[in-house]
Amino acid sequence: MPAPARRALAVAAAVLLAAAAGCSSGGGHPAKGSAHGSAPAAAGDAAQPAPAAIVTGAGPKSSYEVQPQPAAGSCHYRYTADKQPLPDPNCTPGALSPAVSQDNLKDTICKQGGYTSAIRPPANLTGKEKAENAKSYGYTGPMGDAEYDHLISLQLGGDPNDARNLWIQPPSPGHVPGKGPNNPKDSVETHLHTAICKGQVTLAAAQQAIATDWTTAEVKLGLKSGGTPTTEADADGD
Repeated sequence: MPAPARRALAVAAAVLLAAAAGCSSGGGHPAKGSAHGSAPAAAGDAAQPAPAAIVTGAGPKSSYEVQPQPAAGSCHYRYTADKQPLPDPNCTPGALSPAVSQDNLKDTICKQGGYTSAIRPPANLTGKEKAENAKSYGYTGPMGDAEYDHLISLQLGGDPNDARNLWIQPPSPGHVPGKGPNNPKDSVETHLHTAICKGQVTLAAAQQAIATDWTTAEVKLGLKSGGTPTTEADADGD
């Protein structure tokens, strides 16, 4: 065979050998499990996001100071299908008191004789905060018909004066103007407090439920099957 032909055959053989080596090592194809080669996840496989952790405030103090409120007009109410008001989670996500834990319930929120009255900020201070928070939420109704509400109530271990745990709660449906707040959230708080002290639910579960949506908290915790909030009397709760 002439030399030029032998050289051409050798070059062709080398090319074929290189191509075979590339295929055997996976060259040119994504590796199994790589970003491009993995199989798509089946519908419903994606993990649901966990609830955001609730921040912890400063807790009870011997004296309180007026807390700065969110900027005027920066907070927006949400409403359930039956028109119950919910706070803006960006302005009022809730805040916990570091003084209350699952281990000291008998000495704090479940204490005989009550607990919340000793840690509640004075009305002359919260009245100033309420007026500023009304500007935050754009509330323009009668101040006497709205409640300056602890989202996580004091009887559930909420922080007494953290601005992230307080909002001006407008009246609920069925309210009679000039008659003061009508707040079914209070009875939900009392029901959850009773369940905590009886060991039916944990403190953390109740706090997360009330902070997420007070109208569904009892159902989520298995304390009722559904429907409207309970009408259990408020027990010095908010």
